Amino acid sequence: MSEQGGAVRPETSEDVATAVTHGGETPTEQEVFDVLSNRRRRYALYALLQEDTVTIGSLADQVAAWENDCSISEVTAAERKRVYTALQQSHLPKLVRTGLVRFDDDSGHVELTEAIEELDIYLEEIGDERLSWDRYYLALSAVSAVVAVAVWLGVPPFGALPPLVWMAVVVVVFGVSAAVHSYRSTATDDTGTVEPPEVSRQS
Repeated sequence: MSEQGGAVRPETSEDVATAVTHGGETPTEQEVFDVLSNRRRRYALYALLQEDTVTIGSLADQVAAWENDCSISEVTAAERKRVYTALQQSHLPKLVRTGLVRFDDDSGHVELTEAIEELDIYLEEIGDERLSWDRYYLALSAVSAVVAVAVWLGVPPFGALPPLVWMAVVVVVFGVSAAVHSYRSTATDDTGTVEPPEVSRQS
């Protein structure tokens, strides 16, 4: 293993060469779960979602910051080097073999491929008790429809209050839900980068 300009180089370039030339094939469901089973790879994908193209150095900085629950400026050289080495030797080649990213080992640039769209639903559901907003709003709409029918028919106890009161209740519930959804969707760290759900829950 050697170092060039502070960048740790793998002992063999076979995996990286494969990664660079790999086509953007759509990953299978098993490959998706395999990729997302590793927290460092999940963090790398979240970081890449913020920028079209990044260097492996800046990617290592962001992943290390999330792993150590600190800002990028607080990441130590040892923490950065540990993540950089793992990304270059293991995680990036694996992500490229599954067609999710392109990695140019010569320039050190990393970018997502179109195949990342296949992971959107999985990334949204990462973490325990992750809220599915589409299902939440669907259920809330159904409940609102039931309440509207009950008020219209005068079914107790819905008929005890004027329709405008129930309408106001529904509007407030939707408004609060939208506010919470917006807050969670735009949760950012001190650099303005959208954080992974796992990091957001720890904040």
